[in-house]
Amino acid sequence: MLIDVHADAFADQMDDDFHRRFPWFVDQWGGREGFACVVGYAGDEPVGYAYGAPATEGREWWREFMPAPADPSTFSLSELMVRPAWRKQGISEELHRAILDGRSEAMVALSVDTAHPRVQALYESWGYRKVGESRPFADSPLYALMVADLPLKG
Repeated sequence: MLIDVHADAFADQMDDDFHRRFPWFVDQWGGREGFACVVGYAGDEPVGYAYGAPATEGREWWREFMPAPADPSTFSLSELMVRPAWRKQGISEELHRAILDGRSEAMVALSVDTAHPRVQALYESWGYRKVGESRPFADSPLYALMVADLPLKG
């Protein structure tokens, strides 16, 4: 189901090698200790999802860009995706809140393709701040690296 939603969300980019490797990313994240995933539905139809896992203490990617806070525990939000037919209805915010509600970590970290400044601005409106940029794979986009304190405000 995650792979099908991704294929719909990125239908115009599925000829790109990076996007075609998505099943590998799902396997990597799904095997992490503490993996969490929420899925939104309209009836029986999956409309989007969010998933991630706690970061390994001491190996959080943000350490390269900022000093460690008193409590460095971090939830890494890997994916937040809504299928095109259901976008602009507040579903991404609902999924985002659902995956983070009740988390025990002190902060959440994610990355956003810098080619999508409106998505970055949306995360900023939810309390995130950009701390750096990274290209984790040679064929990946350049990502804005963002963090927010938990629990989220508002």
